[in-house]
Amino acid sequence: MVTVGLGGCGNTDSWVDAAPAQGWPAQYGDAANSSYTTTGGATKLALRWTRSVKGSLGAGPALSGRGYLALNGQTPAGCSLMEWENDDHGRQRWCVRLVQGGGFAGPLFDGFDNLYVGQPGAIVSFPVTQWTRWRQPVIGMPATPRFLGHGHLLVTTHLGQMVVFDAHRGMVIGSPVDLVDGVDPTDSTRGLADCAPARPGCPVAAAPAFSEVTGTVVVGVWQPGAPAAGLVGLKYHSGQLVREWTSDAVRDGVLASPVLSADGATVYVNGRDQRLWALRAADGKVKWSIPLGFLAQTPPAVTPGGLIVSGGGPDTRLAAFRDIGDHADQAWRRDDVTPLSTSSLAAGEVGYTVVPGPPHDGGPGLSLLVFDPANGQTVNSYPLPAATGYPVGVSIGLDRRVVATTSDGQVYSFAPA
Repeated sequence: MVTVGLGGCGNTDSWVDAAPAQGWPAQYGDAANSSYTTTGGATKLALRWTRSVKGSLGAGPALSGRGYLALNGQTPAGCSLMEWENDDHGRQRWCVRLVQGGGFAGPLFDGFDNLYVGQPGAIVSFPVTQWTRWRQPVIGMPATPRFLGHGHLLVTTHLGQMVVFDAHRGMVIGSPVDLVDGVDPTDSTRGLADCAPARPGCPVAAAPAFSEVTGTVVVGVWQPGAPAAGLVGLKYHSGQLVREWTSDAVRDGVLASPVLSADGATVYVNGRDQRLWALRAADGKVKWSIPLGFLAQTPPAVTPGGLIVSGGGPDTRLAAFRDIGDHADQAWRRDDVTPLSTSSLAAGEVGYTVVPGPPHDGGPGLSLLVFDPANGQTVNSYPLPAATGYPVGVSIGLDRRVVATTSDGQVYSFAPA
């Protein structure tokens, strides 16, 4: 009886492994950059509070399962990394100042409310308080980190270094991968000014996508001397990243982060040729491309059912497509709507994006648009008071709260009405 009892006790250590928070753990939601959550969205909202980081923002907020909100601001003085309570009028829990220059990258929450965020030359982890858990050097500025499963954290820097860490201890797992040759390891700030506008001086200007289903990592890389940015596909297995393929199929270059489908089989990415591209994640071969008629500057949003809502930016249109396999069909298109941010999709039933709005409270006017992903029809619209700059993301909390932010550091938190 004792033997049987002991034999029935399996290893239950997995519950302590660091994994993404249940809220909106990082910019674009999950590690696949899908901008999709299974949380049911609210169609009627009420603005609960607004705050400013007293600086600028280049990435949207991360939301933990407990309602904590984290922002990586760029501020002239004082705090820059901030953690607030989304369900308590933005009450500040703590803040610290990071080395400035990496505002294009956002923080990541795990399920224990630990934070992971980069600064030029280092990746840093914070516990639920502001004291540092661990800090490790890297070559360059880390993009938004990604969890790879089994408590492992992927850090990809703007200079092309990819390192896997044990998320609890900060120890390096396996061997780092260098996507770009000839990088000066002593200069982690080189080319940082080129990252936000995605120019050649910043080899990796956007965060990679990762599929836990297939272990595939896909990242955009602009190699020195190359005419445009291409894609690199890697596999993560046995604690090691292995480069699998390189693709320059998008000849005019890729723009913004790639997005992986729910089954990890397809990569969706914007082309600078004003087309939406789909490639096979296994080998980087083209499945299809479809003209948008505009330059999407942020990643598309993708549902598990294969609906793709185009990315945003100036002079864009709100449009959706369905992946049919060897081609895509347009599901709907709104030529009267200009999404300025990536759409965030709640359970495929409600979508949120920021659009130009009528002038409001002295600002040029921005509004949070609530739409139906099934047909693109407007459900509701809410002005962002005195909003300036451009939107940098919309996050959906586990409690169905919606947070929109602008490049001028303004934060707007809505709750279900």
